[in-house]
Amino acid sequence: MNGGDGGDVAAAPDGPPPPLDWKFSQVFGERTAGEEVQEVDIISAIEFDKSGDHLATGDRGGRVVLFERTDKKEHGGNRRDLEKTDYSSSRHPEFRYKTEFQSHEPEFDYLKSLEIEEKINKIRWCQTANGALFLLSTNDKTIKYWKVQEKKIKKVADVSMEPSKLTGNGNVASSSVTSAPKPHLANGGYSDKSYTSINNDLLFPPGGIPSLRLPVVVTSNETNLVARCRRVYAHAHDYHINSISNNSDGETFISADDLRINLWNLEISNQSFNIVDVKPANMEDLTEVITSAEFHPTHCHTLAYSSSKGSIRLIDLRQSALCDKHSKLFDEQEAPGSRSFFTEIIASISDIKFARDGRYILSRDYMTLKLWDINMDSGPVSTFQVHEHLRPKLCDLYENDSIFDKFECCLSGDGLRVATGSYSNLFRVFGCHPASTEATTLEASKNPMRRQVQAPSRPARSLSSITRAVRRGGEVDANGNSFDFTTKLLHLAWHPTENSIACAAANSLYMYYA
Repeated sequence: MNGGDGGDVAAAPDGPPPPLDWKFSQVFGERTAGEEVQEVDIISAIEFDKSGDHLATGDRGGRVVLFERTDKKEHGGNRRDLEKTDYSSSRHPEFRYKTEFQSHEPEFDYLKSLEIEEKINKIRWCQTANGALFLLSTNDKTIKYWKVQEKKIKKVADVSMEPSKLTGNGNVASSSVTSAPKPHLANGGYSDKSYTSINNDLLFPPGGIPSLRLPVVVTSNETNLVARCRRVYAHAHDYHINSISNNSDGETFISADDLRINLWNLEISNQSFNIVDVKPANMEDLTEVITSAEFHPTHCHTLAYSSSKGSIRLIDLRQSALCDKHSKLFDEQEAPGSRSFFTEIIASISDIKFARDGRYILSRDYMTLKLWDINMDSGPVSTFQVHEHLRPKLCDLYENDSIFDKFECCLSGDGLRVATGSYSNLFRVFGCHPASTEATTLEASKNPMRRQVQAPSRPARSLSSITRAVRRGGEVDANGNSFDFTTKLLHLAWHPTENSIACAAANSLYMYYA
C-alpha cells in the first residue's frame, strides 16, 4: 500500500518498496555501563511537531524537554549552495537540546485521598504563532497549555549621571522627594518641615548632586527561552487521562479518560463539553473502557477512540451533542475455539494513530499491530504479529503485570510503513504494501541492526520462510538472547516527512534514520 499525503493507499506499479536500511543517528541521555536509572528520568511521552523541526519528550518527573532541528539551519544558505549539496538525500535529521521546563508537580487529591503523580502521559504540539511554540501536556488529571518563546534579556545597569544633566532635571528630583514616605509623630501627625529640609540636605547638597546613581534597564541582544503556562485545564476527569488530541481547526482539543471524552476550547479553561460517556448507571455492569482517542488529521468533526475490548469507534460530532452512537465500528471477530483467560486482556488496544491522509487507522494491542481502512469496517486490511512468540509465556507475563504494558505505535509520513516497540529495548518496522515482506527488528542502541535475523547457511529453509517467521514475530534473535521484560520500549514517534524514528529506552532518547 502506498499511503501518500492525500489520496488512497494503492499498490505501487513496481511492487513494494525495498526494505529500509536503518542507521543510528543520535542519542540524548545515554547511560554509562552500570549506571542506575532514576525513576523520575524515565521518558514517558515523545512527539514531533507537524513540521518535524521540533521534538518534545516528557518524563516521569513531570518535565518537558524540547529539541530543535539543526541540519536545516546549517544548510539554510542561498539557492546555489543548496543546489550544490544534494541535501535531502545525503543529510538526515539532526537535533540539539533546546530547553526544558517543569510542566507538572506532584499533587494530592484531598477528596479521594489520592496522590496524583507528576508523570507526563501525553504531549501534543499546537499551531505556532509569532515565532513562539505552543504545546499541550497532561498528567493523570491536569492538562496544561504552554507557550515557549525567545525573549531578549533585560539587564539593570547602574549608571552614574553627570551633575550638569541632573541639575537641569529639577522636576524629577522634586517628585522623588515628595513621594517619599513621611515620618509620623506619636500623636498621628508628621513633621513635614523638618523631614523635607533633612532630606534636601542629604540628597541635594549645594553645588549639585554628583553622588546620585539612577538604575537604568538595558535590553541586551542576548535571548533567553521562556516557557510560560498559558492555561490550566483541571477538574474535568474522575479517572486517569490516557489521551489528548488537538483538532485540525486549531481551536479545540479532546481529552479522554477510561469512561469519558471531553471537548475543550484552547482559550477556555474553566469549562469543557462531555462528548462521549460510556459510564453505566451501575458500575458493576461496566464491561469495557476507553483506552485511546484521536482526532482525524483533516476532518475537524471526526474522531476515533479505542476500547479495552479491541474495537475502534469512529464518531461524527455533527450527529449529536453527546456522541454515544458511533458512525462506524471497527472490530475483528475472534476465531472460534481460541478464547482463553487472556483473550480480553491481550485484545485491549493500547494506542491508535490516524495515517497522515486520514484514510487509515493503525492500532496496537498486546500481540499485534493492525491497519484499518476507515471505508471498510469488516476487518483490518493488514495484521502484523509483534508478540506471537510470547503466547506460551502469557501466564508469566500476567504474573509480573507485563501483559498490561501499553505499547505505542506510529506510521511513516508516506503511509508505507508502521512501527511499534517491544521488550529488550527492541522495536519493529513493517512494510504496509500487500506484497511487502519488510519486517525489521531494531534495538535502541548505537548498533540498531545487532538483533537482526541472519539468513542460515543451510539452504534447506528458504529465505522467504525466514522472512515469514520474522513477520509473525517469531525468531527475532539469531544470537539466542532471551527477552528482558524489564527493558521495554513503549514510546516512539516517526518524523512527519522523513524516514526517521525517535524512541525512548528508559531515560535515553535514541534517533535513527533510513
